[in-house]
Amino acid sequence: MAKTVRLEPIAQETSVETNGNLLSVLINKDLDVLRECGGRGMCATCHVYVTDGMEALSPINRREQRTLEVITTCKTNSRLACQARVLTNGVVVELPPGMYINSIQDIEALIGRRAEQDLLHPLTGQVLVESGKLITRSMLKQIQDSTSFKMGEFFSMSSDT
Repeated sequence: MAKTVRLEPIAQETSVETNGNLLSVLINKDLDVLRECGGRGMCATCHVYVTDGMEALSPINRREQRTLEVITTCKTNSRLACQARVLTNGVVVELPPGMYINSIQDIEALIGRRAEQDLLHPLTGQVLVESGKLITRSMLKQIQDSTSFKMGEFFSMSSDT
């Protein structure tokens, strides 16, 4: 039997099969979710805030808890959409503001412009460039020095335990 999930701030309701995950809801609504780890709960690219109905979702497992602990924007109502399964009605989900970037080249293309929204690290959710800030070459160098975008390396080192 289908359950209803409300998405904010776009004020849309959608349905998902019982025990379906929130990620399927986001994908079905054509929302821009990177899913860098393929839905294994090892990255932050499907991170959402549950503004209502946390008890209507499956409990947080160990992997999800570990991943959430490294997200700098993590709050008590944070969940990974790929791991949160909808058990009953009443879930309201809000997407975090900002845009996840896949590579340094994504930022390079924006040098000399102001960020229209926060640019976020694809694994940790850390804000790399704040909304409204001018993106400069020196900022790009600073990001390169402090951030690694070796996704394959990250996933090969991660385990399921």
